[in-house]
Amino acid sequence: MVPAAAPSRAARLGSHGTVLVPSALSVRIDTHPEATRAFLEARHRFIAGERIDMGALAATFGVDRTSLFRWVGNRDQLLAEVLWSLAVPTLDAADAAVSARGADRVEAVLTRFVADLIGASYFRDWITREPSRALRILTTAASPVHRRFVAVTETLLEEEITDGRMATPLPVHDLATVLVRVAESFTYADLIAGESPDADRARAALALVLAPTRMEPR
Repeated sequence: MVPAAAPSRAARLGSHGTVLVPSALSVRIDTHPEATRAFLEARHRFIAGERIDMGALAATFGVDRTSLFRWVGNRDQLLAEVLWSLAVPTLDAADAAVSARGADRVEAVLTRFVADLIGASYFRDWITREPSRALRILTTAASPVHRRFVAVTETLLEEEITDGRMATPLPVHDLATVLVRVAESFTYADLIAGESPDADRARAALALVLAPTRMEPR
């Protein structure tokens, strides 16, 4: 994952997720300074490889856990927002690095995103420490992380379809969901199937799913 600011070319891509799938915490971060401070501190600790402990985080601001809960919700809600805040610039950077168009762009962006997740040591350390929580926050439909990933992928597909560079026999949302599930399967292969995460295998599977969407050269 890329904690830094994203390149300007793709600044819109990752942020679509939060806009299309807002959460109570994402709204509070924009409107309540105390929620913003707690979120930024939790994000800093996560990147540093530290466990986000709600009691310790509350103590940092001189409040009790109840007050912290009013600011940022429970631990899963806070972790989900931290994780997505890191996914946004990672997606933006992946898109900025890709010059391809059509299905090739979709395949390349998602593959780069998978590779970045696999290569982020602090992220991998966290999912190794808390595998059940990680799968719940990252891959279940109840989590904003998964739903935002689908929304961003749907946006990516719609851009290419609208410009006439690809077509899909499936509804766009359905195709986006399938592509996200493929990406998740290879990103979290160690948690799901006891296998090694593999971006190259993800690329091959994504290419297979996208094959019917490729436009014939004119």
